[in-house]
Amino acid sequence: MSDQPTAAPTSGRRKSSRGAHIAYGIVGVIGELLITLGVLLFGFLVWQLWWTDVQGNRAQAEIVREIVRETPPAPTAGATKGAVKIAEPRRDAPPVLAQQPHATTFATMQGPRWDGEPERPISEGTDRATVLDVLGVGHYEGTAMPGDIGNFAVAGHRTTYAKPFNRVAELKKDDAVVVRTSTLDGGKGTDTWYVYRVVSTQIVAPTDVAVIAPVPSEPAAEPTKRMMTMTTCHPMFSARERYIVHLELDYWAPVSSGTPAELVEQTTAKG
Repeated sequence: MSDQPTAAPTSGRRKSSRGAHIAYGIVGVIGELLITLGVLLFGFLVWQLWWTDVQGNRAQAEIVREIVRETPPAPTAGATKGAVKIAEPRRDAPPVLAQQPHATTFATMQGPRWDGEPERPISEGTDRATVLDVLGVGHYEGTAMPGDIGNFAVAGHRTTYAKPFNRVAELKKDDAVVVRTSTLDGGKGTDTWYVYRVVSTQIVAPTDVAVIAPVPSEPAAEPTKRMMTMTTCHPMFSARERYIVHLELDYWAPVSSGTPAELVEQTTAKG
């Protein structure tokens, strides 16, 4: 027997140490990937929720500026400084534009309750790529045009791309939404105000297309009223449901006769 102490085995330690280094390396790589993914996700959210709004507001404001349309008349001589000539409401049959080609901007809309919100363009079609993401509010093809008997149905984003319907849930019964058609057909004087008022709101499934029927939610009925329907996603930041606002035409007026009182007052309804 030897009196020398026996050397402890080292191969197991080396393997253990090597395994720990590999594990730490994998954890480090995963951590870096997660950080990178987080940065990319944050950048996407900034682009989606902020930058698309910046670009969309600029683009939509430019579209409105470029629309060829009449200028409402100035007030009569002797009127108070800053006064605006108020249009006389008409409740006979209004002029109605013909259906327009896809992606054609033919009208604008404003909601006096949405104090501070800009005038938004309305264009033909509701697909995202060529209308909703780039032009603003879209008109459901095949539904009534502004002022016509039936249902003038439109859609708009509630978040992103300038979110023209972001404040749709603020609308209450009898609130006004003002639609203005532009001078088309070679400038034949089609500029008209259409003042609609809210009659009801509802939340439905995305598959409930009956809300844009000529008689909302009654697809088999014959229309007798001049309706408008606004549709957008619900709840906020989700497409799980749809928020629906139904309106009915209160009156119309030629732009050449003045400006609707609802726009002149620009009051935020109370109650």
